[in-house]
Amino acid sequence: MSTYSKLSDYELTTLLKDGDRMAFTEIYDRYFWQLHAHAYKWMRNREETKDIIHELFLALWEKRETLSFEPSLLSYLSAAVRNRIFNLLSHKRIESAYLTTLETFSNEDNCVTDHLVREKQMTALIENEIAGMPGKMREVFQLSRKENLSHKAIAGQLNISELTVRKHVQHALKILRFKIGIYLILSLLIGI
Repeated sequence: MSTYSKLSDYELTTLLKDGDRMAFTEIYDRYFWQLHAHAYKWMRNREETKDIIHELFLALWEKRETLSFEPSLLSYLSAAVRNRIFNLLSHKRIESAYLTTLETFSNEDNCVTDHLVREKQMTALIENEIAGMPGKMREVFQLSRKENLSHKAIAGQLNISELTVRKHVQHALKILRFKIGIYLILSLLIGI
């Protein structure tokens, strides 16, 4: 048992603000499963739940110097998880409505040809962006998305950690979202 496990939340947050990694690790160990259980009740998806919790702890570390943990650390973490869940669920609702609208639009006979042309352009854009990714990121992304391997399977195959796999996939998706977003905006504005 480490000496950090005997510290109060207040003492841990004080050390955390000073950049103490062991304090961060103790906070993570102390609250991960409690937060995971709370998030899983809403999400009912293990991968999404883990992502939410890991992103929360990443933000906790990155913003540690400016955060206020009043009235308590657990209250702060619980509220942060709840907010992340609500944001994700809201985003999913918007995404679902957008896809439904897009599906309705694409089912109209007069846009079938245009849809096929745009689909080919989008596929070419995506393939081009994937080809331009750094080697390891591209390899991880292709194993994840094209061969449908789990993060654990990819980590075992490439002899890297699951966290590294997750980071590569997240970064690749961020790159693709940005590039595709620009393409979609331009296509709407100038009718590419």
